[in-house]
Amino acid sequence: MNLDIIEGKWDQLKGSVKERWGKLTDDDLTRISGKQDQLTGKLQERYGWTRDQAEKEIDEFLRRRS
Repeated sequence: MNLDIIEGKWDQLKGSVKERWGKLTDDDLTRISGKQDQLTGKLQERYGWTRDQAEKEIDEFLRRRS
């Protein structure tokens, strides 16, 4: 899934993102606004992951959504 599409469909994807990563708050999702770098940072913060781990999680999530 193209990152531009993610930003454009963020409102539709927020539920799936929250279901996948339950430690993210509604406020987090609002601030992220579909931007992958912000999502990566929040996953690192909430789950204690490295940047590489967070990026792998996002890539896997996006592959399943396409």
